Amino acid sequence: MRARAAQIAAMALFCIGGPITASAGPALLFELSTGKVLYSEDIDDVWYPASLTKLTTAYLAFQAIKDGKLRLTDKIPCSLVATLQPPSKAGLNVGDTLTVEQALQAVIVKSANDVTVMLAEAISGSETNFIEQMNATAQRLGMTRTHFDNTNGLPSPGQLTSARDLARIARAIVTDFPEYASYWSMPAMRIGKRRLGSHNALLKTFPGADGMKTGFTCDSGYNVAASATRDGRRLVAIVLGESSGNERAVRSAALLEYGFQYYDWKAMFNMPTIDTLPVDPNSKGVLSVRDTVAATSCGGGHRHRGAKHRAKGKLTAKNKAIKKKSNAADQPQDAASGSADGAPAPTKGAQSKAAQAASP
Repeated sequence: MRARAAQIAAMALFCIGGPITASAGPALLFELSTGKVLYSEDIDDVWYPASLTKLTTAYLAFQAIKDGKLRLTDKIPCSLVATLQPPSKAGLNVGDTLTVEQALQAVIVKSANDVTVMLAEAISGSETNFIEQMNATAQRLGMTRTHFDNTNGLPSPGQLTSARDLARIARAIVTDFPEYASYWSMPAMRIGKRRLGSHNALLKTFPGADGMKTGFTCDSGYNVAASATRDGRRLVAIVLGESSGNERAVRSAALLEYGFQYYDWKAMFNMPTIDTLPVDPNSKGVLSVRDTVAATSCGGGHRHRGAKHRAKGKLTAKNKAIKKKSNAADQPQDAASGSADGAPAPTKGAQSKAAQAASP
């Protein structure tokens, strides 16, 4: 199944030969160890992070353990404030406890909104104090377009980030706390007899996938920071604002496959890093993608289905045009493709077969 998904992602990548950007949000592909950027698109646009907020929450929890404030075996209680958080959550009652290790796994794997509050209260005494630490840490790491109002990414006007900033926290997690790598790649975790599964479809479908975190709200769309390793090289794709979980998985898989296929070719050029790539002077402020999201609770399901049929028609026409040129897949794209150099740019990959293969 994983190999099949990779083949479909690669087919979409090489056959279509250019990005479909009409409804795609920001995207960033980079090498984790060096920060070298293989692909970037609107990475300085301000965006709602949704549950990618939990990357920073986990980072601070790892730091608290390193500083001796907590141990993985310590038990932390569930407060009334924690129980009042909306789903997704572990669903604990007031007074229930988890070990710190269980809490971290529930936050990373299940994306449990109640458990982020439990960790915040255990580390800083209150969620408010913890949020102050989150914002201070974001500034220290150079996340200049990031601000947190809460610990979990639930909708809030001031809960903001960018693809570049998310790349910075992803790098910091792996660089500073490699001992927790297994948490990010867990397909599921247990609390008692309950099995809580990951929302990261790539862990099941993409060869080499090893983390990290998904996120979703109606206004942010479907977000992911997805990592994969092949032949000792680890790449991370940041994808924001997709209209469904399937499209999020396909888009991130296509980016990662592109990176592994073209890394050696792109290494011939002077690749910028996430720190040296110039800031886009035309970057946009935060906006809502609620109307494009394929979720009835967001009010965009019907409109999305119509848009999807129209996009599919455009994609079919493009494929027919490409088939007329036997060497089309080998031709480099121009600067308008969104790629940092002359390599073909990765596609959004909205084909139905690819979406099915990438689904959980």
